[in-house]
This record gives sequence, C-alpha cells and structure tokens, in this order.
Amino acid sequence: MIDRDLAMFSIRRQCELIGLNRSSLYYQPAGESEYNLGLMHLLDRQYTKTPFYGWPRMTAYLRREGYEVNPKRVRRLMALMGLQAIHPKRSTSTPAPGHKRYPYLLRGLKITRPCQVWSTDVTYVPMRGGFLYLVAVIDWFSRYVLAWQLSNTLDGLFCRVALRQALEQGVPAIFNTDQGAQFTAIEFTRILETAGIQVSMDGRGRALDNVFVERLWRTVKYEHIYLVDYDAVPALEAGLHDYFHFYNHERPHQSLGYQTPAEVHYA
Repeated sequence: MIDRDLAMFSIRRQCELIGLNRSSLYYQPAGESEYNLGLMHLLDRQYTKTPFYGWPRMTAYLRREGYEVNPKRVRRLMALMGLQAIHPKRSTSTPAPGHKRYPYLLRGLKITRPCQVWSTDVTYVPMRGGFLYLVAVIDWFSRYVLAWQLSNTLDGLFCRVALRQALEQGVPAIFNTDQGAQFTAIEFTRILETAGIQVSMDGRGRALDNVFVERLWRTVKYEHIYLVDYDAVPALEAGLHDYFHFYNHERPHQSLGYQTPAEVHYA
C-alpha cells in the first residue's frame, strides 16, 4: 500500500492520497504468544456474538472448543482486550482513579435529531500476529460514524484524538460513554465540558446504554475485519477508511428506512 522507496511521492503525500493517518505507519501491532493470540481471536468472535458472556462462560466456551484453559488466563486476556460482559446487575468497567461522577442522562430521552446524542467505545481488532484497538464516535440518531482512530495501547490519547476530530464536524448536546478509564479521565471530560456538552455516563451494569456502538462493532467485524485477515497496520487503516466511507455513504440501514447514515445526518 505504501512504498517507502517511491521517489515521486513522499510518505506523507502517499498517506494523503489514500486517506491514511501517517502515525499508523509507525505502529506495531500489540502482541502475545501465538497460543494466546489464537485464544484472543476466538474470544473476540464469541464476544461479538454474545457480549453478555463474562469470563466464566468464556472459559467454558474455550474448553468446549478443546482448549484446556484456566479462568485466570481467560480473565487476563479479556482485560487485555478491553472486553467487559454486558450484564444488568454489575459492571466491570474500571473508571479513572478519582474521576468525577456524571449522571446518566438518556433514561426516557427521545432521540429526534442528529447531534442530540453522540457516544463512543473501544473494541479489539484482531490481526495476523497481533492486534490493535479501535475507537469510534457515533451519532445516535443517524448512526453516522463521525471519527475513528486505531491504537496499539489502551491509553486515552487515541480516544481524545477521535473526539477532537468528531467535534470538528459539530457539537452534540449530550455525549454518552461507559465508565472506562479512557473516558472518565479528566483529559477526556474536560474537552467535552469546555465545548459546553453535557456528559452522560452509563449506569453501572446497564445492558443497553451503548447499544448503537455495540451494533456498529458487530457490523464492522462481520462485514469487513473478519473477511480480510489483515497483517499490516497501514493496510488495516486504509481498509477501515474505505469501509467507514461505505458504511456512512453507501450502506442503507433498515432502522433508518433504508437511508444511509449520511443522508439522515445531513438532511
């Protein structure tokens, strides 16, 4: 995709031509042992199907698949992947130490227009020989993906970059997140408050608080990620760039009356 020896164009210009974030050229996929990566890819596929599975059920699932794993390993790998069971009784999200508590503002709220509610989340992206993390910001009314970023760590920087990119396209009334450390960190919430946005955070254990992002991850993975088997970060980013353009501008959504997210968002 990118030819470092191509004299006609600089690496920066090549990245611009294909819509690639130049910083991703220097990413190395995060890695584990080959055995653990195999388990993680299985966990990702099963979690995409059944996000309500916690480590006990995931352990049972892997054992049924023929892997003699102990619960400690499964818990560690799920934590590394950022996987948390969606469960109505208890939350496993880990907020940033000493973070400010924000109320959940979406209970009973009717979503009637674009830029009324945005939300974000992070998912695990399997690659051949490693993995990355993907964050996206989505508009609840139109399902339009406003911004996304990849990272090889779960620190909050790539989440803040995606947030700032989204805010270049508009300002929502409410921004909803879970209580993960990336989103409860002062550096993240300060951006929202400075822009005059109301911060909403999922109630602990609320199963459907971020349902639109969860549906997005399922769509992206089954329609793209699982079909390609990426082995290089620039190729992954270029592929996601093309897919999200397709998702926003060409893929009709049944829930939108078979309009595209862009048609609804910019109507």
